[in-house]
Amino acid sequence: MPDLFGAQDEPQAPTRDGPRPLADRMRPNQLADVVGQDHLLGPEGPIGAMLAAGDLGSLILWGPPGVGKTTIARLLADETKLAFVQISAIFAGVADLRKVFDAARARYSTGQGTVLFVDEIHRFNKAQQDAFLPLMEAGIITLVGATTENPSFELNAALLSRAQVLRLQALDDAALGELLARAEASEGTLPLTDEARAALIGMAEGDGRALLNLAEQAYRLGAGPHDAATIAKRLNRRAALYDKTGDGHYGLISALHKSVRGSDPDASLYWLARMLEAGEDPRYLARRITRMAVEDIGLADPAAAQHCVMAWEIYERLGSPEGELALAQAVIYLALAPKSNAAYSAYKAARRAAAASGSAPPPDHILNAPTRMMKEMGFGRDYAYDHDAPDAFSGQNYFPAGMERSEFYHPVERGFEREMRKRIEWFARLRRERGGD
Repeated sequence: MPDLFGAQDEPQAPTRDGPRPLADRMRPNQLADVVGQDHLLGPEGPIGAMLAAGDLGSLILWGPPGVGKTTIARLLADETKLAFVQISAIFAGVADLRKVFDAARARYSTGQGTVLFVDEIHRFNKAQQDAFLPLMEAGIITLVGATTENPSFELNAALLSRAQVLRLQALDDAALGELLARAEASEGTLPLTDEARAALIGMAEGDGRALLNLAEQAYRLGAGPHDAATIAKRLNRRAALYDKTGDGHYGLISALHKSVRGSDPDASLYWLARMLEAGEDPRYLARRITRMAVEDIGLADPAAAQHCVMAWEIYERLGSPEGELALAQAVIYLALAPKSNAAYSAYKAARRAAAASGSAPPPDHILNAPTRMMKEMGFGRDYAYDHDAPDAFSGQNYFPAGMERSEFYHPVERGFEREMRKRIEWFARLRRERGGD
């Protein structure tokens, strides 16, 4: 039975005295019944291969809610005849972990291994995560951690090096349909039209637990069949997954950025709308949209950054909801603008060259000589004032003495950078003619 901090050691069969949610009643009893994760559980998958070899290692199960992480961990213990202990990182502290570890050591001394399932393992701090390492190395526990957050950001490198990270996928419509068919085989046919049944699957958004919770609500609607409009109005839709500091946040902004870079205004608007619908701060979006302009468009369209800054200012003046329209217009403009990362690449190349050259001083001829001593030492001597040269271009060298001339900026043949390329080629020709190279 669970204790106060969420641990559960080899639970007995659940009591049938009280009502149990449909999602709990429909939990699979064997790994073969888990849907949607064949890439992990099939004969060629990592878990399937481990079980076939009789060698279960520690695992980190990474995936969205409602895809079977807890179920897989419990069934792995059943398949391997290991004790199953479940704790939640939200509730467990160091003292709680110590009790779990002591029990695992005692169990190990009698020849019994332990599958320790840690839900929301990313919630543990570094010290708590480090506490698992000695027991994992000694074989006292087989750790199975579950997380909805990217393990590479949230878990210690030492822990990750001792466990295999497996990514679970959101359930597709076929897997959700199979879950719904099982529920109907157990509970009776849902009072829904075919269209409403399809809409119910869509409302779950890849979450099996959410689907079964929706199905349970649908059974309460009474005699039907009810149509899609009815369930949209009367059922509690699963809340959209979005964490402003987690994978949902970074995944969607990445999708927006890449859609803009890919010149797809419709996809760009979709991801912008998804983030706004989820409650993202429009100011964050304004900043990121401006970054897209300077990173992916640059001088191919110098007006792009101006559009973004203007949209940002419009939002500040208008506020919501009208201000978001300015951001949408900026996104459309960026998506359809000519693309170039030439300036971005040139800047990074110049930074690398600056780091490599250390403290190399400018050549003497371009240094000012405000004192008599500096003039006598040659500072500023032989400087060619460009405005006095033909075409206002002297062709002098401005790199440090002894440093080979570098070419960082390579404009593309798109947008305004076509003109920039012509200018660079023209100046390069003049420089060669005037011996500046």
